[in-house]
Amino acid sequence: MKKFRRVLDGLTTSSPAGVGGGAATPLAPGTVPRELEVRETLVSDNFQVCKTTRHGFPFQPTALAFDPIQKVLAIGCRAGGMRILGRPGVDCHCQHESGAAVLQVQFLINEGALVTACADDTLHLWNLRQKHPAVLHSLKFNRERITFCHVPFQSKWLYVGTERGNTHIVNIESFILSGYVIMWNKAIELSTKTHPGPVVHLSDRPRDEAKLLIAFESGTVVQWDLRAKKADFRIQYDEAIRSVGWHHEGKLFMCSHADGSLTTWNMRNTTKPFQVTFPHGKTQKDSKKAESCKPIPKVEFKTTRSSSEPFIVFSGGLSYDKAGKRPALTIMHGKSVTVLEMDHPIVDFLVLCETPYPNEVQEPYAVAVLLEKDFIMVDLTQSNFPVFENPYPMDIHVSPVTCTAYFTECPADLIHVLYSLGIMQKKQGFSHKEWPVSGGAAGAQTEPEIILTGHADGSVKFWDASAMTLKMLYMVKTCKVFEKPKAAEGRGSEVMEEDPYVVQSVIWCPHSQLLCVVGFSAYAILYRFNKHDATAEIVPLEVYLQSETEDSVSPAPVDVHPATVDPRIRSPQPFPGNPGGTTASSVRDSAPYLKVKTRAARMPAGYQAQLVIQILTADGDHPQQITGVDVNSAYGLLALGCGNNLVLVDYLQKSLLFCMNIQELHSDPYLRVRSPHKIKQFSTDHFSVRGLANFCSDSKKRIRTPNQSLTELSDNPVPSELERSRSPTSVPHCVSPPNDPGCIPEPTSAVRASHYSSVLYLLDSDHVNGQCSSTAAQSTASAKLTGKFSGATGTTGPEAVRLGRRGPGRPPFRKAQSAACMEISLPVSHSEGYASRRAMLQQLHGVSMYSHDEHHGAAYSWSERESRESSFSRSRSSSISSVDREAKESITALHFMESFARKTDAAPSPSLWVGTSLGVVLVLAVSASAGTQENQQDSVTMSPSGTVLMVKGSVLRFASLDFNGSLIHTPYEVWQDPHLQENPERSRRCKLPVSRSSSQDVPGEGHLAVVCSEKQAKVFLMPAQTCLYAHSITESSFVLCADMVSICNSVCLACFCANGHIMTLSLPSLRPLLDGSYLPLTDTRIARTFCFAGGQALYLDSPTEIQRVTYSQEICDNLQDLLGELFIPLETPEVQNRGFLKGFFGSSVQTLDREELFGEAAAGKASRSLAQHIPGQASVEILRGGAGGVVGELAKARLALDERGQRLGELEERTSHMMSSAETFSKHAHELMLKCKDKKWYQF
Repeated sequence: MKKFRRVLDGLTTSSPAGVGGGAATPLAPGTVPRELEVRETLVSDNFQVCKTTRHGFPFQPTALAFDPIQKVLAIGCRAGGMRILGRPGVDCHCQHESGAAVLQVQFLINEGALVTACADDTLHLWNLRQKHPAVLHSLKFNRERITFCHVPFQSKWLYVGTERGNTHIVNIESFILSGYVIMWNKAIELSTKTHPGPVVHLSDRPRDEAKLLIAFESGTVVQWDLRAKKADFRIQYDEAIRSVGWHHEGKLFMCSHADGSLTTWNMRNTTKPFQVTFPHGKTQKDSKKAESCKPIPKVEFKTTRSSSEPFIVFSGGLSYDKAGKRPALTIMHGKSVTVLEMDHPIVDFLVLCETPYPNEVQEPYAVAVLLEKDFIMVDLTQSNFPVFENPYPMDIHVSPVTCTAYFTECPADLIHVLYSLGIMQKKQGFSHKEWPVSGGAAGAQTEPEIILTGHADGSVKFWDASAMTLKMLYMVKTCKVFEKPKAAEGRGSEVMEEDPYVVQSVIWCPHSQLLCVVGFSAYAILYRFNKHDATAEIVPLEVYLQSETEDSVSPAPVDVHPATVDPRIRSPQPFPGNPGGTTASSVRDSAPYLKVKTRAARMPAGYQAQLVIQILTADGDHPQQITGVDVNSAYGLLALGCGNNLVLVDYLQKSLLFCMNIQELHSDPYLRVRSPHKIKQFSTDHFSVRGLANFCSDSKKRIRTPNQSLTELSDNPVPSELERSRSPTSVPHCVSPPNDPGCIPEPTSAVRASHYSSVLYLLDSDHVNGQCSSTAAQSTASAKLTGKFSGATGTTGPEAVRLGRRGPGRPPFRKAQSAACMEISLPVSHSEGYASRRAMLQQLHGVSMYSHDEHHGAAYSWSERESRESSFSRSRSSSISSVDREAKESITALHFMESFARKTDAAPSPSLWVGTSLGVVLVLAVSASAGTQENQQDSVTMSPSGTVLMVKGSVLRFASLDFNGSLIHTPYEVWQDPHLQENPERSRRCKLPVSRSSSQDVPGEGHLAVVCSEKQAKVFLMPAQTCLYAHSITESSFVLCADMVSICNSVCLACFCANGHIMTLSLPSLRPLLDGSYLPLTDTRIARTFCFAGGQALYLDSPTEIQRVTYSQEICDNLQDLLGELFIPLETPEVQNRGFLKGFFGSSVQTLDREELFGEAAAGKASRSLAQHIPGQASVEILRGGAGGVVGELAKARLALDERGQRLGELEERTSHMMSSAETFSKHAHELMLKCKDKKWYQF
């Protein structure tokens, strides 16, 4: 199969990828120049999808087990999963194929195996001697349901209790039923007329293995003699039994009951209980009967050498009268009774002891408590019973996870810095002893990796994900930025939610230490890292969006911009009026119910909030959610996509640059917005970035309002202002190259005023894939529009532009389009793509993910999105108005990069790429201009370039490649400690990308821009804006997540589709490399949290667990080294020395040869219809021969012992024969001596 894949790779490498799912070809022959053909090294053999590890708390736990010698813990789950935990770094997830709930888990102590009993009445034997456990055998019961299992220590026989009350015995080595069965009707009294119920407990009597204690649910307890095959005694009790615990000497045992009582039974007298107690029940005054209490599901009876009083640990048993009482675990030691209240219901618990032998003094040292949503360990060696600090990431779900972010190859010192800061955030009061679960061996170390999780309570957590582990580093709480919300009337009461701080997305740069947190309540918080405490004031920036309630396209008498700025950020001025009736009072009514703390406060070291941007509506309606975000430290800019509005913020000056509707970006390619602040010039890269500067005065720092023109940003004259607002690389009178004969120069004012004219749709054969390729058509359209404008106004020149922009007859920006926008003004047709997507999500989930769709009428809706095909209609109809287009188009992706905003640009410059839900890609140019004499600060200019690219489906991701196929990283400013003294040379240092290839050193050579959408991926050659490659990713589904990742020193495009397929495409040719069916979309949680990084990915598999996946063959090959070892060969501790007196006067330990009783020779074979044996992935020979299992070794030792005993018997016979011979010889010698004693010498 691999050879066949290599042949396909060779065939597809010969030609670029094309549109339509297969190997894609260029859109036009000869489009890809030979010098741009990149040698790609990735092939299909470099990819393989497999799960690596899982982090978090096991979802819906059901069972708990512990190996006291290996120090390994196992947790079973309701969905058939099982987590095996050892020391930090040893964490393995197993899954039963049936998916049935795990009822019970039993370790074969120190043998590297365990047995699970599932709800489908199947027993499974797991081999833990390999890094990924596998099932060796399975036994399916057909006629009876399993209720309880018990494996005696160092035994190869398993006791199985059933719902019918019978007890079966299974051979662990062969996993076959024995013919020895204890029937319920033989165990109970013959006079008993009722069924005893299911078996709830099975255990050997300590120091007498031939006695088996069987407890039934009805209250019947039977001690069964395995040798005699009869009952020694039977106990009938009125209350139902839940569990049984033995004293280590075997003279006492304790039962927990459904009425909240504990009964102690003495083996010398079983006619009545030795003691009956209600630990939490008080005796009523009127009667001797205690008050009713809740059942006690489990009790454990443990002894210690340091005290004659045993430890009695049980769960439940609280009084019903105490309303509001939380679940509790009770620890009784002598007269001391300690009740530990839990936050969640108790599922199971285990008392951890020093010895594995049940007939020795137990010496308990901890209690492992498994809760429904937590796992804790209680220290029994200290009187106050403190809790151990949990080293596992069991608190991921403390607040529901709403988003994730994955970062590989992080700075090594960053993890240590975050961990040192996170130590101060940890709780105190934990036990000082080490975590008791310390088994296994951790895997190999990997590169530093960090995972970020956003939560419903507004917190953002940083996790160390190195070496296949997950460890809490640091946490940011966004709720500390806001005042505590109070219940109020009006909008505040309507918007008030249970979790108003829900985190929607997180943007983080590990190099510049810049963190941006976006919330579902339409806010964005910018954090900057600081190693020291600081006292500062958080600056709020309120951005008001006007609700889109108008349906007509008639000119409005007043220019109403769709956004206004908080008066506290700009110069004081009244809020402008508008036809919709928005007044100052309505603005006050629309104040955010999450109020920012504006007073100066002391912030601890770490990430400190600097700026809070809140999106509001001018008429008090619910604001749109933030649908796209990107922040860049080199440019000092923060871009937000709020539905169909684009918000650009200068976070250094903490001011709003502009807020525009998407139609305005289409309409006016020469629109200029500027921000006054310092700029640092790049000597080699020809683009500007700025550093920190002081705020300018209120008189000089004005921001355009709806009543101000774009030229009134300062008090300077109009001509100089127009000159300053012009980009250095802009060509206002021509959008084609200067030497193009089809370009007809026109007056700047006429072209700038072209947006007043009516909407035209130019769709000729010159349009290829939604991109206008005819400069003559553009020039003709501009001439027509110029003629219309000239005839209407009769004024030309800059003054005409200024008057025209401020004229009362000017229609709103969002109701006009310019010649630069004509390429994308296409007839819109509804398709089934997005409707089916919304329907699919609703059908799969029933409820929507964390969003305001159900509450906010203006919220972004999937059903309102439209699909745009590659083959557009060439109709010239203009029946679809810009208002309809605006209502259906929204911003979905934003990305800052160095690029060529226009075809005529000679060098790359900072730019903002904007992607919309209709597959439209707009490029905004970011440039700088020098300051004036009055204002020495430089300004940043943001201008639409007129560049429009098209893809099919909603835009998801952007990236930039050089001509060698290497990824060009976005420029960033390296973080510097603000408390260090300013170094002039350091302040002038260029903020370079992480990796700059040789091709970037040559200005004007260009680069490759990669655009990925829900349906399609395209690679464009910049600045020519030519589509080199295109590939249709999926037709029947849609892409949920996409990213450009590095694998094997190359770059590829990784996609995760809604149908569960993980796909990878080569770059830049977009050749398919991997299309593996991994996981279907079953919950919006997966779509919300799936993310790529390097050769790995992660998502939230359950509400409490993060699953990590790799699609790299290299990582799959090294996975065994990265995973930890679950089993380490250890010697079984020797039996404790009981002493001469105890051994002489006390009862001796009675052993049992179970093979003699349960073997096929003695007990026969069980009925085949009772249970079915199912072979697993391996056999018991692998378990025995692979690592020399204890069970196999015991069998060998038993055989050797038998042989040795036979030889000893023969030797004993020979010895006795020699002794008899010696006695005979001695007798004969004595007789001969007596006979010859009295004879003389001469008588012989």
